[in-house]
Amino acid sequence: MTTSFDALATRILEGGSATSEDALAVLQAADSDVMAVVAAAGRLRREHFGNTVKVNYLVNLKSGLCPENCNYCSQALGSQAPILKYSWLSKEDTLEQAGAGLRGGATRVCMVSSGRGPSDRDIDKVVEMTEALKDEYAGVEVCACLGLLKDGQAERLKAAGVDAYNHNINTAESHHDSIVQTHTYDDRVDTIGRAKSAGLSPCSGLIAGLGETDEQLVEALFALRDLDADSIPVNFLMPFDGTPYENTWELSPIRCVKILSMARFVCPDKEIRIAGGREMHLRSMQATALHVANSIFLGDYLTSEGQDALTDLEMLRDNGFVILGMEQTAFDEIIAAHQDAKAHRVGAVTPCGSSADGCGDGCGGGCATGAARATDDAGQSGHNPSIRRRGAGTEVPANA
Repeated sequence: MTTSFDALATRILEGGSATSEDALAVLQAADSDVMAVVAAAGRLRREHFGNTVKVNYLVNLKSGLCPENCNYCSQALGSQAPILKYSWLSKEDTLEQAGAGLRGGATRVCMVSSGRGPSDRDIDKVVEMTEALKDEYAGVEVCACLGLLKDGQAERLKAAGVDAYNHNINTAESHHDSIVQTHTYDDRVDTIGRAKSAGLSPCSGLIAGLGETDEQLVEALFALRDLDADSIPVNFLMPFDGTPYENTWELSPIRCVKILSMARFVCPDKEIRIAGGREMHLRSMQATALHVANSIFLGDYLTSEGQDALTDLEMLRDNGFVILGMEQTAFDEIIAAHQDAKAHRVGAVTPCGSSADGCGDGCGGGCATGAARATDDAGQSGHNPSIRRRGAGTEVPANA
């Protein structure tokens, strides 16, 4: 089997492409062959991205209060998840939150808003925020994620300096109607097309662990290839209490690595981003997954906590990676600054009730120590996602 995956990588490097049968074989590889899969997919990653990792930072501009019924989402209509709920951040608050991520090592800011889609007044807000960010931070990339777009909105975002637009297809077309009923798969594809037509870099990905079959995961990845998404966030379901998917645990670390590897084989030259749920589901295999993927989010997510930002950065350095667009000296300085700040916090109490140099039981798996603790004897996560109580929408400093 080792030779088969290596031969697939060679074929792709020589100008060929993966077939749906190839992708299915990667997903269904024996667990004992997972490192052979990683080694082969890693050849493609190194060819196109070397040892770089793109570091992104999320700012949740408006949390909760969404009229859409996406069954997996903690912000959706009908969700009882106890998340932060607030209306639009001010321009000043947005700059503060984005700045924390950029100073922490990110090079792209992803500005996200809950809701079906933006009004023209919402676009006004994002235009103002984007222009302020570009003025304040030279070279920053801005990605907007605001829902379904209407005529002229993508063009306005592009003119303001937005670089990319995220709108995930989330799952295969054949599975879409089982996870959301208030909009269609075609609605999502339409918005990706609007973003591309306006000159925005299309960012679109999926969520694994929604009850889809192997064939539907393959279907979704080939759809993303056909849509020519420049960056593909691969999320792993975070089963929030109070949502229809609570207590849904379909994923293992090895399964997640196979899904990311399949994405690399199908889309060898695209940015494959390990997105929401990586700490919870990849656990000790996060670094292994980065030998296939080439992009992560730093710190927290929209409504849940991620692992400590310093842990993220040390993981990159310890595995021989560098941040895309950043000199090694600057990378080392950022890690040193995080370590210094942590040293000054030792013994302090953090929002989750843990000491600053370790994790308490309140974390629920949001940091590296908590993620290791939040497993049962079957190797599956035994805790619900840790709700974000810091950063945007709070008075507590962001995890950046």
